[in-house]
Amino acid sequence: MLSKRIQKIQPSATLSINAKAIELKKQGVDILKFGAGEPDFDTPDNIKDAAKRALDEGFTKYTSATGIVELKEAVCDKFKRDNQIDCEVSNILITNGGKQALYNCFMAILDSGDEVIIPSPFWVSYADIVAVCEGTSVYVDTTPNNFKLTAEMVKSAITPKTKCLILNSPNNPTGMVIEKEEIEKIAKLALEYKFYIISDEVYEYFLYDDKEMFSIGSISEMKDLVFTVNAVSKSYSMTGWRIGYITGPQEVIKPMGNLQSHATSNPCSISQKAALEALTGPQDSIKQMADEFVKRRNYVYEEMSKLPGFKLVKPEGAFYAFPDVSGAFTNEVNDSFKFTEFLMEKAKIAVVPGGAFGEAGNKYIRFSYASSMEDIEKGIRRIRDALL
Repeated sequence: MLSKRIQKIQPSATLSINAKAIELKKQGVDILKFGAGEPDFDTPDNIKDAAKRALDEGFTKYTSATGIVELKEAVCDKFKRDNQIDCEVSNILITNGGKQALYNCFMAILDSGDEVIIPSPFWVSYADIVAVCEGTSVYVDTTPNNFKLTAEMVKSAITPKTKCLILNSPNNPTGMVIEKEEIEKIAKLALEYKFYIISDEVYEYFLYDDKEMFSIGSISEMKDLVFTVNAVSKSYSMTGWRIGYITGPQEVIKPMGNLQSHATSNPCSISQKAALEALTGPQDSIKQMADEFVKRRNYVYEEMSKLPGFKLVKPEGAFYAFPDVSGAFTNEVNDSFKFTEFLMEKAKIAVVPGGAFGEAGNKYIRFSYASSMEDIEKGIRRIRDALL
């Protein structure tokens, strides 16, 4: 008999789509993958070299369950340098990817019935992590405001049971960025109503059109209420290395580390050394990726806006397009899941149904442009041909 807890969890739609695309490729089907959220660039050589040195030096044993001190210090420096967040090593936890940082945090702060406000559409894992931690997700539909959360939206969702709000800017799946002024208004609500904010900032370096990153954790009055989550996965094209990190109030970070010591113990020792090099070494690769992503974003926006039945709000960050495709629906293909199947069968491309990101997303699909320009051009041609 399965526990009620485990029955609440659904498989990740993004990983499922990617797995299906890989299987079709193995069968000889010429499928193009625009589902997975990972850069198509290789991990920079200096980072790989650091991992090789760690191997050669025998750095292959257990470390502290919460991460090596050198990496924590590098994370502190990064937060101060790039996000204006003041923190100490005691405020840092190194985790097995960003997902574990979120899971540990929710496990530490949620009791049964506590409510978590989640702006929708939302990254697929948020709701399932909240559910397994016995919290209750309260969704706020951001589609009327071009996917941008406002303080007014947040206030309408606050109840006596509100324990936490998730911020994700730049956003997955929409690519939108919340302005500094709105984040400051949201911070005032958190101070007034005394709830935590978890700020997921893994796409922070991928900003376009002069958009600027603003971390809510940089507001000094918020230091006891904000957890800032990040990872080396997207910024340094290290998705498989599985290193995330989080900063927040020490009285919560410490028990999160206790949980991790019993759940997984330390993150991979070799990956920690690689992450240390990523954060302290040359940062040129980030700009190179961002420059390429903005070229792809511009092409996707221009060409996808021409597709019959498609409407696309221009993404401001990350590397996703999230078009409204309801204008291309038919009597048979009448939601995002069926439309995704249609594209898989007719166009031989893999995208993620918008409905996987919450009910508010069911008119949309997520198209990752973290693929080569050649594949992107070919993919959009295939969509056009399938719709005609």
